[in-house]
Amino acid sequence: MIGLLLFILVVVYVFLLLFITVEKIAFKGDWDYILFFMVLYLPFYTSILSIVYQATGSEFLVAFFQYIKELILFLALLGFVFYQRSIWNYSIRLNLVDKLFIAFTVLSTMYSFLPLGEATFLSKLLYLKGILLIPLFYFLGRNSGMGSASISRLCGLIMLIGVAAFLLNIVEKTLGLHFQKISGYALFNFAVNEIEPTGNYGLSWTFETQTSGMRLASFFSDPLELASSCLLAFSTGLIWYLSNKRDGSWVYVLVMMAAFGSLMMTASRAAFGAFFVMLVFIALVFRLYKLLGLGFAIFICFGAYVLFFASDEFYYFIYDTITFQNASSVGHLVEWFLALDSIISNPEGIGLAMSGNTGSVTDEVRVGGENQFLIYGVQLGVLGMFLYIAILGFGIYKSLIVFRKTENRNAARIAFVTAATKFGLLLPLFTANAELYTYVSLTTWWMMGYTLAEYNRIFSEGETSPVNLSQPLT
Repeated sequence: MIGLLLFILVVVYVFLLLFITVEKIAFKGDWDYILFFMVLYLPFYTSILSIVYQATGSEFLVAFFQYIKELILFLALLGFVFYQRSIWNYSIRLNLVDKLFIAFTVLSTMYSFLPLGEATFLSKLLYLKGILLIPLFYFLGRNSGMGSASISRLCGLIMLIGVAAFLLNIVEKTLGLHFQKISGYALFNFAVNEIEPTGNYGLSWTFETQTSGMRLASFFSDPLELASSCLLAFSTGLIWYLSNKRDGSWVYVLVMMAAFGSLMMTASRAAFGAFFVMLVFIALVFRLYKLLGLGFAIFICFGAYVLFFASDEFYYFIYDTITFQNASSVGHLVEWFLALDSIISNPEGIGLAMSGNTGSVTDEVRVGGENQFLIYGVQLGVLGMFLYIAILGFGIYKSLIVFRKTENRNAARIAFVTAATKFGLLLPLFTANAELYTYVSLTTWWMMGYTLAEYNRIFSEGETSPVNLSQPLT
């Protein structure tokens, strides 16, 4: 009964979202609406597929819901081309990050055709599709014409998803039951992805700690994706709190509390560490020094909780992590050494679909897979790895410049979220194939593109007056 109700809700939700998106893009030329679609679809993506398969048992229907996002993305690209007033006079002014992205895209495409590695050509093309989503969303952001109202709506949706995820976490915690047990996650994984259920909860080992404690994912695909989304929700809530010092600013405090609460329930060591790294980064770079005190206070409270109030299960989970006795921590090290050995032996790379945790990479050929930088290094060689690192580094740096120099207040907000989230995600990138977390990945790449468009505007029009955060950014 619950499965049928969830299926009805999914069908109504997806088709309503699909109708609005197609109407906006195809008939009004608002191709930027692709981002709203992705923000409202990707967090629920795996849950939607699981619920559909559990209710119908049809792989055809699952494929329909699976490829909706590609169809909408294709429609958005068509909308971009056909609704340009003078597409043949389209001006091209490239900055450094644009050039790095072009080089990375060309290299990735070339490696899908080179006779390298043991992966099949189809596997390489499927892996390439995932890579190309990154420069594609960056490109859409670079060419976005979103106004103030749309930016406010976008950030509002990000905060709403953060709060909704936390509320579902509360329900899961209260019932002592993963949402994935209801959505049919294990059945979907076994029937469609050929992954057998594992762990004490009948899902996968990702959903539990080494001491068998629950790791919650809310409606996301797994706890690690939820953890990365918490960084995005927290940084968005923070900039809106700082830039809206009015009576209603308490709402943004609730968003930040919800994001931190969900982060705790994911029991993700990398994301928890990334949260404090992000706080320090924000405090130092954006000169919000009170955050250092807040971060230190949270850290002390967490330490006191672990020492005096936490269960033995949670205490030993933290202890094993710090002392590297946790099997997951050891597993990361093993995967890193395997990837590094491959890069040293083959600095030119061994070809696409040979590393990582995507469905197109088979276990028989996989080399490493627990570090996003090394994953690209294994496949695209040292050049590909350093191109990716350079894109991140210069993208974050130029986002900081935009935040400090722009007089466009919404651009300043997006630049803040881009720099803070991308920097915070650096640590999870060391421990996971984090670009697979498409909601956070594609949203922040779009934001970086939007920010770099403002960067070009600033330096084509000369110096501007910086935004003053002491005043509301309205």
